[in-house]
Amino acid sequence: MENIYPKAYKEIIEILNFVPEESINKIPKSVLDTFKTKMDINYNFTIDLNKKIDELELLDETKAILANIFLDYWATPSQKEKINNINNYARKELNEYKESKYSKEDIFKNDKIKNVEKHIDLPIENEKEKFYTRILKLIKKFLHKIDRGSK
Repeated sequence: MENIYPKAYKEIIEILNFVPEESINKIPKSVLDTFKTKMDINYNFTIDLNKKIDELELLDETKAILANIFLDYWATPSQKEKINNINNYARKELNEYKESKYSKEDIFKNDKIKNVEKHIDLPIENEKEKFYTRILKLIKKFLHKIDRGSK
């Protein structure tokens, strides 16, 4: 199985080339150094400046890393609270779904076992927006505000 993270690190470094210096300075040097030293230098990735960030074809791992960078270093306290509330709600919904579908009380009843055997549908897909998609939308708003502020 191929380790995809070196490619994701390369994508992150390329994206950060278009982020204002003051925002990059909020990311610890050790984190940036990790991206630079562990990125796949042979991976060809360039940013299409005609596309918005959510239109770029990024690896899922890149989106997740960007989401974490935003949450850890760029988000305001109110944005962090909002993101945490969304994540807590999504986790609660997923847990309630799992509990209702796979209840401990009747999992060993024959009809439930037969139903599980007929419909093996794991892993459970959450039909709501993925975490990093929500974060990318917040990053887009953040970068748009920075862009407007610099004009």
